[in-house]
Amino acid sequence: MTSSTESVLPTYEEADSQTSKFMRKSKESPFVPIGMAGFAAVVAFGLYKLKSRGNTKMSVHLIHMRVGAQGFVVGAMTCGVLYSMYREYWAKPKE
Repeated sequence: MTSSTESVLPTYEEADSQTSKFMRKSKESPFVPIGMAGFAAVVAFGLYKLKSRGNTKMSVHLIHMRVGAQGFVVGAMTCGVLYSMYREYWAKPKE
């Protein structure tokens, strides 16, 4: 056996904080936080309008909220895919 001072176990890098991971990921794909914020905004607006929905059934109101939130998220995902395709194929510097 060797008497080295190095550890046999693998060493792990310092764990990043959640905010630094979120900031790094949002720089890589900026439409993910936009989609999350839009989803939260649609849900907040739907909850705000819950009392003043008139004689609309609760199930119809919830379906409209779900469709609006899903539409915003799908739109943000589509924009993100188009942005990444643009960055990868058209804005890429010539090699």
